[in-house]
Amino acid sequence: MNNSDIRLNNLVLPQELGRLTIPQCEYLCREIRQKIIKTVLKNGGHLSSNLGTVELTVALHRVFHSPADKIIWDVGHQVYAHKLLTGRYDNFSSLRKENGISGFCRPGESEHDVFISGHSSTSISAALGFAEAMKQNGNKHHAIAIIGDGAFTGGLAYEGLNNAGKSNDNLIIILNHNDMSISKNVGAFAKYLTSIRGNTAYINAKKKVEQILANTPIVGEPIKNFLSVSKTAIKSVVYHSTMFEDMGFVYLGPIDGHNISELEEALRAAKKLHKPVFVHVNTIKGKGFRPAEINPGAFHAIPSSGYDKKNPNNNVTNSFSEIFGKKLCELADKDSNICAITAAMKYGTGLQHFASKHPNRFYDVGIAEQHAVTFSAGLACEGKIPVFAVYSSFLQRSYDQLIHDASIEKTHIVLGIDRSGFVGEDGETHQGLLDVPMLLTIPNTTVYSPSTYKELEMCLESALYKTDGIAAVRYPKGEETVTIGIEDTDSFSLLQNGSDKLAVSYGRIVHNLYAATDCDVLKLVKIYPIELSVIELCLNYKEIYFFEESSQAGGLAERLLAILYEHGYRGKFVITAVNGFVKQASVSSCLDKYELSVLGMKKILNLNESVNIEN
Repeated sequence: MNNSDIRLNNLVLPQELGRLTIPQCEYLCREIRQKIIKTVLKNGGHLSSNLGTVELTVALHRVFHSPADKIIWDVGHQVYAHKLLTGRYDNFSSLRKENGISGFCRPGESEHDVFISGHSSTSISAALGFAEAMKQNGNKHHAIAIIGDGAFTGGLAYEGLNNAGKSNDNLIIILNHNDMSISKNVGAFAKYLTSIRGNTAYINAKKKVEQILANTPIVGEPIKNFLSVSKTAIKSVVYHSTMFEDMGFVYLGPIDGHNISELEEALRAAKKLHKPVFVHVNTIKGKGFRPAEINPGAFHAIPSSGYDKKNPNNNVTNSFSEIFGKKLCELADKDSNICAITAAMKYGTGLQHFASKHPNRFYDVGIAEQHAVTFSAGLACEGKIPVFAVYSSFLQRSYDQLIHDASIEKTHIVLGIDRSGFVGEDGETHQGLLDVPMLLTIPNTTVYSPSTYKELEMCLESALYKTDGIAAVRYPKGEETVTIGIEDTDSFSLLQNGSDKLAVSYGRIVHNLYAATDCDVLKLVKIYPIELSVIELCLNYKEIYFFEESSQAGGLAERLLAILYEHGYRGKFVITAVNGFVKQASVSSCLDKYELSVLGMKKILNLNESVNIEN
């Protein structure tokens, strides 16, 4: 087969990968990178992480046989090469588009995507479940988890390791070590991995011993072949032990993650051992695209609008995240008790300003949202005012800590909940639609949902200084939409048009509501607890229409409806909100689909049918 025939669209993949020579595989890797770069720069998506795992993905599919062998990707934002090698080349231009292929692993999309992905640190636990079930079923295939060193800062990874090492299953864990998650990796474990990565003694010693054995008559070659499988004899002399061996794994590595021959050697050795194996692979994030190699953080995620060469950092000058970060920094200039906490999302949440100006009060705890909340509670108990900025979909992980470590004792912590509501192309694992139902179940919690930058600044100050217990300020991804002449507030406001119908909403879609109706409009900003004056106001209307960019089940509309019923309201009440999980699509398309756009709201408000609350 000539190199000219080594094209993604000419091969039956992944089956024909095994027929290729190493040079042909390297040629294919170049094509894969070109396809990824071209698509992501147009569609948006995760670039640096995917460019770093191309050779690893090719080696995986040459050594193992997906889907019989279960390949489980942690987070899943490095699976573009995997998608190209498993039958999705023709549809790859639809990446992250509505009705297209997902930017993460989705079992409904391909039999090769065996486990859903989107959040970090889950792969080891899932792979152990696969491996154990296969063993019980008499299936001798392997489960392989690929996890980045950034995801290793999450506690679930350690819980999985602790159980996996003693399992004796056909389980292989591959650590993709590139020194990055989104922000630079932090913590003791990151330093530990770096110490292993930087130590070349093992590799050098291994090569010298193999050279000696190769030149030793009769016995040299058999011993060399044995060592190529176990490798532990040489390594134990150099490293003595690693924490992974102490936990029950056979440790192989570190391996050059861009050398297909070395990768295949290690993976075949791991496959032969039939026990838990930990393979340590070193890669370069952004490999093959020089701007991403130089600045992998800036190219971690390209926006759906595409890559702007004049602004490669892709930072929106004004966004809710930026305004939040700058206002928090401004307040911290005057109050030395304010502290800022992030879970590996310094830039995404706008906290880079705080980190630069107040480094002694800034804490990046890694991908560890549970720890972030309890750590914040500890700070608060000693008189500090901790502000934990976190994406809505990631806050879900800290539900127990919010209840047990903050709410019960009315410990005052502030949550900056970024990416609330629809987030668009990242799809169902990243939509911020569950924070309101979650927070409404937690006592001693105050929730703000501003609709403008000015309201965001007002709500942040109120959360810091006018509340007890948990104070959450939730805001959407992107820029504000300003409606001229509408009052900014940190409580609520009523726009009266002399109607007996009341339209209610909060957050950014309030502006759609102003444009959609001449009914009276109630804008909620301090959305919970619901103030008595809001209840009394609502009781004056015969019909109430509530629009909510959140899950309907357990949401604010249902809570208001229940309270109104208790106060004797028997009018008409219509809820327009979100039900179920929302797949990738633009924010505007999501708003249209769930009738939260201007046109959708007009349609709802003109309906003659409403829900009657009857005895």
